[in-house]
Amino acid sequence: MAGKRPNISVLFLVSLVSMTVICSGCPGPQKDKQTNLTIPRGYVARLDIQLRDRLLGFGPFVGYYFKPENPEDLTRLSFVCYNEDLFYTRDLPENTLLFEGDAVLTQLVDIGFPLPADDRINPVFFGDAPQKWVNDRPLPRDEYRHFHSCYDGLGPVLAGYWIRHEGKGSFTYDMGGRIGPDSPLYHEVHPGIDQQFAKIMEFDAGPNPEPGSKQ
Repeated sequence: MAGKRPNISVLFLVSLVSMTVICSGCPGPQKDKQTNLTIPRGYVARLDIQLRDRLLGFGPFVGYYFKPENPEDLTRLSFVCYNEDLFYTRDLPENTLLFEGDAVLTQLVDIGFPLPADDRINPVFFGDAPQKWVNDRPLPRDEYRHFHSCYDGLGPVLAGYWIRHEGKGSFTYDMGGRIGPDSPLYHEVHPGIDQQFAKIMEFDAGPNPEPGSKQ
């Protein structure tokens, strides 16, 4: 793995949040064929991580649930991603399993790049990101196309996870119809490693960032 794994210890895992998705106002047959959302045992929407002397959070974000591959070690996670609220595609029913995969904890090198924190989740595409960060992806690099940061009480931090998505079906990833082919996020997903997933680094300010806070 080209990325650097920090030395961490598990503080605790937040218990799984049960979610009941209520159908509302979205036309089309997919709502009539809603799939029950059943999260596999041990997967959680949010993790708390003790990284050296800092307490960091990771998640939650729509549809994603994570589980440490080793309960004593958060450096590598398994994850599942569901089509909650038809958030990612209109091609498949609500709550359909869209992706499985793994996530590798990485400490990005501090090279003075200002981390954006204006919104809850702040995207930086590979073309605008420091080349050092892009080059230090886990191997095989072409399969880890998505970085999502952890956060502390002040906003996004340099620690986070490189994520590899494996499609579980065929569908158009169009953010539930909110984006079109002109968006770099828009693409066709097929079973197997999703090598068309957007090359993107997302810096997460956390669910309740302090007003005006920056990294």
